[in-house]
Amino acid sequence: MKILVCHNYYQQRGGEDQVFADEAALLTDRGHEVIPYTLHNDAIDAMGRLKVAARTMWNRQSYRELRALIRRERPRLMHCTNTFPLISPAAYHAAKAEGAAVVQSLHNYRLICPKAVLMRDNRVCEDCLGKLVAWPAIRHGCYRESRAATTVLAGMLAAHRLWGTYRHRVDRYIVLTEFARQKFIEAGFPANRLAVKPNFVAPDPGPGDGACGYALFVGRLSQEKGVETLLSAWTSRPELPPLKIVGDGPLADRVRDAAAVSPHIDWLGARSCKDVQQLMGNAAFLVFPSIWYEGLPKTIIEAFSRGTPVVASRLGSMSELVEHNRTGLLFEAGNVAAMVQAVREIAAHPARLSAMRRAARQRFEAQFTAETNYERLMMIYAAALSAHHGIEANPLPAVPQCTRQENVMERAS
Repeated sequence: MKILVCHNYYQQRGGEDQVFADEAALLTDRGHEVIPYTLHNDAIDAMGRLKVAARTMWNRQSYRELRALIRRERPRLMHCTNTFPLISPAAYHAAKAEGAAVVQSLHNYRLICPKAVLMRDNRVCEDCLGKLVAWPAIRHGCYRESRAATTVLAGMLAAHRLWGTYRHRVDRYIVLTEFARQKFIEAGFPANRLAVKPNFVAPDPGPGDGACGYALFVGRLSQEKGVETLLSAWTSRPELPPLKIVGDGPLADRVRDAAAVSPHIDWLGARSCKDVQQLMGNAAFLVFPSIWYEGLPKTIIEAFSRGTPVVASRLGSMSELVEHNRTGLLFEAGNVAAMVQAVREIAAHPARLSAMRRAARQRFEAQFTAETNYERLMMIYAAALSAHHGIEANPLPAVPQCTRQENVMERAS
């Protein structure tokens, strides 16, 4: 199949950029002809505010370029990873005008929350959910802490809802978890067009043994990632296992100071993917204390690929990914005492930790390999093509979860 893949790169490389590359490689490796169309947010530096605002609403140049590209290459389908802000929703109209089906991945909550994270003032916020115009976000200046910038973004979202862009110009949306699917349904998106497909890890690094016995945190050093909760737990409880922290970000100084006074905290800074995989395989468990819903943290499925259990916040997608007492432990988000209790519990029972390692690896093999992801993606493309031609396909089967029998068998092992 000939497939047009469309992506607006971020100025700071993130998870969506990597997923775009991973999915393009997945398709190419299996014989599909992949045609890329990309823009980069670095171009914003040379634009005035009015020009950026206009292109966010409707990029005429992208519209013309995409129509010409589709007319020349004749792909059957366009799959967008991110169109914000420069490509704009004009991409969907261009594809439809030239007869191509449209799939849009939703890696965050941008289409229902101008800030994209359903979070404000370090707490979960759903004040704009289901509103035509995101007035609460404008009032609080949620996007870039600017009321003017938030007004532009909220206006773009409202305009395209009124024009029917999101309802009639996209044949299938890909969400990463069932939790996210339900949030988009609450916001008014058609349930039959929201398909769940998680991210994947390739190549498979194989299971580790956790022999080094430390706890590991990998991620952006920022407030929403629960870094303050993490540091409060480890600086107040020296009896906890050694903690290695990988990452960089706005709270780097706070992490550096904590590591300077706490000999059992080791800040490693940013590391390569290869280094992170090695660290994950050697870790006893991963700690994931995020205080926002998350999309689908690739860090967690990378841990599962190495057979490493996860101690995570009982919130949003983490609650769906981490099965309590089987592939890890869950605790109340932001609660230092609850985190300490979970860490003590998982570290105190080596046999149980070993069983969790097996279960985490089994979860990876069942849901997060390249092959299972490809099969799911092809089903979504087939459904999108059917919808594009006016044939509404049957709903896709749910992403398989562990059964109660599997749970009992694993706990008994």
